[in-house]
Amino acid sequence: MGYRRAQSSGDSAASPREQLGGLIERVTFHNADSGFCVLRVKVRGQRDLVTLIGQAPMVSAGEAVQATGTWTNDRDHGLQFRAEFLRVSAPTTTEGIEKYLGSGMIRGIGPVYARKLVAVFGADVFDIIEQTPERLREISGIGPGRASRIVSGWAEQKVIREIMLFLHSHGVGSARAVRIYKTYGSDAVRVISENPYQLARDIHGVGFKTADQIASRLGIEKTASVRLRAGISYALASAMDQGHCGLPAEQLLTLAVELLEAPLPLISDALKAELTTGDVVLDSVRSEPCIFLAGLYQAERSIAVRLRAIGNGPPPWPRIDANAAIPWVERKTGLTLAPSQRGALLLALRSKLLVITGGPGVGKTTLVNSILKVLAVKGVRILLGAPTGRAAKRMTETTGFEARTIHRLLEVDPANGGFKRDGDNPLDCDLLVIDETSMVDVQMMNALVKAVPRRSALLLVGDVDQLPSVGPGQVLSDMIESGAVPVVRLTEVFRQAAQSRIITNAHRINSGNMPDLAPDAASDFHFIEADEPEAVIAKLVDVVARRLPKRYGVDPIRDIQVLCPLNRGGLGARTLNVELQAALNPPGADRVERFGWTYGPGDKVMQIINDYEKEVYNGDIGTIVALDAEDRTLTIEYDGRPVVYDFGELDAVVLAYATTIHKAQGSEYPVVIVVLTTKHYAMLARRPIYTGITRGKRLVVIIGQKKALWIAVKGKADLRRWTKLGEWLAGEMKGNLPRSAANA
Repeated sequence: MGYRRAQSSGDSAASPREQLGGLIERVTFHNADSGFCVLRVKVRGQRDLVTLIGQAPMVSAGEAVQATGTWTNDRDHGLQFRAEFLRVSAPTTTEGIEKYLGSGMIRGIGPVYARKLVAVFGADVFDIIEQTPERLREISGIGPGRASRIVSGWAEQKVIREIMLFLHSHGVGSARAVRIYKTYGSDAVRVISENPYQLARDIHGVGFKTADQIASRLGIEKTASVRLRAGISYALASAMDQGHCGLPAEQLLTLAVELLEAPLPLISDALKAELTTGDVVLDSVRSEPCIFLAGLYQAERSIAVRLRAIGNGPPPWPRIDANAAIPWVERKTGLTLAPSQRGALLLALRSKLLVITGGPGVGKTTLVNSILKVLAVKGVRILLGAPTGRAAKRMTETTGFEARTIHRLLEVDPANGGFKRDGDNPLDCDLLVIDETSMVDVQMMNALVKAVPRRSALLLVGDVDQLPSVGPGQVLSDMIESGAVPVVRLTEVFRQAAQSRIITNAHRINSGNMPDLAPDAASDFHFIEADEPEAVIAKLVDVVARRLPKRYGVDPIRDIQVLCPLNRGGLGARTLNVELQAALNPPGADRVERFGWTYGPGDKVMQIINDYEKEVYNGDIGTIVALDAEDRTLTIEYDGRPVVYDFGELDAVVLAYATTIHKAQGSEYPVVIVVLTTKHYAMLARRPIYTGITRGKRLVVIIGQKKALWIAVKGKADLRRWTKLGEWLAGEMKGNLPRSAANA
């Protein structure tokens, strides 16, 4: 919650301007994006602290402040000084220095060590840190590790302050300064000055419009070639965010004209320049001229070439007698395979490349387990992988074989970028099995197939009717629709699975029929009607915090996952997170506020960007287990593994009591609650709802409006992504592989 700006009861415009100077005693509020701050200032000659309101890119307790402005008398908060101009500077008094060092601005120094440092070094402490840092070890409790953190923290803060002041002077908020510093280091101001559009390419959370604002302040013209070319790349990158690998040329130009507010001929010239340098590529999709970012274009092409190489030739195991294998595996598992599963098993044993797809309850797991058991007993070396940690863990539990995330299979190389496993250093296996393949985007699939040895087999498993990957492409769908890859599509829902309303309703939704919403206390699927946003939130909090834990004995944070179609809006994931946090783990004194979120121990959070150094990836869910205000770090535990974040890195995580359905792909939760109303109209489609309810393992509850559910099930079709992989596959592979086993 933001600090409410003061409303004066008098006419401040008529008040004379005054100057005010003093020592910042406390920062009551500071918004790093806008710079708006509320400070409590100790003014010389006044006994009581003064409330000062103004704007500063960076401000800390202990700093000296000089301000020009007017006094106003607020109805609620009393007398305040509203600054039109505000400047802060490093403190010079020992009192100010101690407050400044103890404010948590510098890693390794909290109130205790601030007091010790000032007691020994007095007003010279800043010079000691910069010029003779070895003397820091004269202080009791400061060893080489803490001394090193203090020195690096001081240097980092000086550079960050310079970046913040630079950004602020160009009309931009400074919340991203830490990440900018980590990307560019001390070269940040130079890089930004030379090409501000580099920010939009390199920095998470900085878009073209922010970079364009800086460029304008730096005097770059709207019609400058560097701006127009950056705008074209940005339009294509925005298409990537929607899952496209390219855009129709006409659509791209229309978007660019709207974005750049420049004449079409100039934008066309900029596009030609991008094509000439090879940054973008012109080709066609479904006979429509399309523009692709070069990296994605080459990745789709590469996938098709590699899949052809993988699919050619016999599998890397001796011929297996299926007539003997089927009864053997049935005895081992104690299960009788259905005719469709037997046919699929036969195809898998003689295929080097195979896709298995189907919805919940159709026997995908039984089929995959049967394939693995038969091949394992023949000595086939098998590797299992999945896109997320949760999916890999579930795969391990259901198969009995160790499964790893694709990132860990490919061995991330944070020092050089990319992966250690590739065509020159392939995976060591005869068969690679990937689950939840619908989640795998073009770039990840490209890295994966490059690492598959040419002699090895590849088995891809997933539900093609779920949402496609968060990243660009629709790899699984394109493979199946190309007709060039052998496919097993399982459709028969087995008797035991048919007893679950989660599964039967999922199939009803997938077929375009409304789910069964009849009240049934014994059911694993429930619908709770609520129309107004306030009623939806009230019922949601009641169900999560009280009703479900009381009735089913579930943990409201660990076992329950709230899903909704959108992130923004009054019933988006962001708003729901704030409400659920207040009910389940209200922020206490031990907390940090960054990037619009409040974090504290016990909070459930999600990583939203891939971080190869920390080995945490987009969609990973963890719990905050520690917060160190002195070191300015926060520790999040992911599946028992602690990961430390600097406060400035917290734009990489968000609260995860609620999340979008897209972010929940590949995960299963004991209890899923889907919030669904007409407020989510932009995302009311069949696939998101189908994907959402199939995340629930034990119980699914929908809270919202039947009308919204009807619109989703019966309404508009999901938009098709602009990709070329299907055409590449058809051209590369048709006629080279065994025939498809659709509906085997």
